[in-house]
Amino acid sequence: MSNTIRVLGISGSLRAKSCNTGLLRAAAAQLPEGMEMHFANLIDLPFFNADLAERPAAVQAFFEQLQQADALLLACPEYNYSIAPALKNAIDWASRYPDNALLAGKPVAICGAGGGMGTSRAQYHLRQVCVYLDLHPLNKPEVFANAFAGGFDSDGNVTDDKIKSNLASQLQALRAWSLRLKG
Repeated sequence: MSNTIRVLGISGSLRAKSCNTGLLRAAAAQLPEGMEMHFANLIDLPFFNADLAERPAAVQAFFEQLQQADALLLACPEYNYSIAPALKNAIDWASRYPDNALLAGKPVAICGAGGGMGTSRAQYHLRQVCVYLDLHPLNKPEVFANAFAGGFDSDGNVTDDKIKSNLASQLQALRAWSLRLKG
């Protein structure tokens, strides 16, 4: 890990006007000093299939992004009380890299925008997956945003100052957590 913490933002939503992707954009706009953010695009990532003889180009590109990342910021939509398939599929691909080297030991922060409880169920499910894969999820602050309470515009951009403030606090904590794990 260099002096600059490279964060890979991964949105589990494939929608162009996704509020979850909007959370990542809002986070990138207020990164603390010493952090930079890049974004993974999961739209071309095929479903994981262990029978594939060669890694598809989209998977290889995703792996390269993960190799360069010091930390992850996962924007986790909630589908049927669980993790959205696009995000779970990306994690499944990454977990099959030899020795889980793309994920093991990496600090991760989780945020999400959705209905009433703002993806809390999916985030807790995602935390279980993180534990199994030896990712190190940040405990606090948690960011649960209600996507239907006026905090986002019609393009999925965050308009609510409290949500922006919560993201800024989470990024500060992710930076501190990353440095602590770096030891």
